[in-house]
Amino acid sequence: MTGKRIVNIEVRAAICTIILLAPVVLSQNSPQIPADKSQVNAWFNANIEPASARAGTLDPALVQAEAEPHVIKVRKDGSGDFDTITKAIASVPSGNTKRVIISIGAGSYREKITVERTKPFITFYGDPKNMPNLTFDGTARQYGTLDSATLIVESDYFVAANIVIVNTAPRPDGKMVGAQAVSLRISGDKAAFYNCKLIGFQDTLCDDRGNHFFKDCHIRGTVDFIFGSGKSLYLGTELYVEGDTGLTVITAQARESASENTGYSFVHCSVTGTGNGTYLGRAWKTSPKVVFAYTDMSSVVHPAGWSFNFKPERAKTVFYGEFKCTGQGAAPGGRAPFTKQLTEAEAKPFLVLDYVGGTKWLLPPPKL
Repeated sequence: MTGKRIVNIEVRAAICTIILLAPVVLSQNSPQIPADKSQVNAWFNANIEPASARAGTLDPALVQAEAEPHVIKVRKDGSGDFDTITKAIASVPSGNTKRVIISIGAGSYREKITVERTKPFITFYGDPKNMPNLTFDGTARQYGTLDSATLIVESDYFVAANIVIVNTAPRPDGKMVGAQAVSLRISGDKAAFYNCKLIGFQDTLCDDRGNHFFKDCHIRGTVDFIFGSGKSLYLGTELYVEGDTGLTVITAQARESASENTGYSFVHCSVTGTGNGTYLGRAWKTSPKVVFAYTDMSSVVHPAGWSFNFKPERAKTVFYGEFKCTGQGAAPGGRAPFTKQLTEAEAKPFLVLDYVGGTKWLLPPPKL
């Protein structure tokens, strides 16, 4: 790692951690994710019912938005309402108060897309049997790391289902400055992603800020490919590590102090790929908080599991935990001494939907 790259990382950190989240008290009735993975879908369906069945518990603004959803069709062949996603978003009024489902037809859409903060309640929906591909090749050198993303979501209550999001920029070679290339930056609050694929190399997903939920997704990258100051629950998601040479790291969570209510929880996920000696996380900032529970880890994972990023003092401030993980890469014997094998009581706060306040805003994926 060159000195120039370290400077670039610190600049990225300064931007990505500006907004801190207020503490949230977990509900005592928040449903806990079952230990048996085969039961997860039934558990989810039982607890996350449609808005019509949960009017008394959901955010009032969300209940109102879901009452009259509006569908916009995007088709590359011109048979829809628009032929680009950008045009469809532009048609949504600022201050939008209704659920707008942008149904995206099959094909590859080369667009650099932004969902503005003034346009909440937008859904991207693709056919699960023929998922659309959103592609662009932006890099940090051109746009800055955060704004290099193929898709930038700044609005609240965003949902994506059955969408592939790719940054097609070349894999960084460790020599070129500004080669980081983000696929998705999620900066809005209360966002959910179902059966989505996020593909890139370094910095694939900027989990920037806000509460987020990922279910049945595939996230692929090399270094720091999930990074930022978000508070997110990843359920049943594959973390695919690319490459058999060079440093590979999954998370660079950016919590700066123990008082910040941010962190990542990975539950019933899998760590796979072609990487070698991959770290589950590194202490990019002072006090990262990351937990893996019930996760199957292949041999791509480094025996130490975690890194304090050449800053030994951060071994005292990180929160890196594991709970009942399996696979060759989950063996606790060689783990770094600053990590924890969590007890049931310690793990529980990370195993509930209200880790991200989900009982107030999570909805099932749309069906069209």
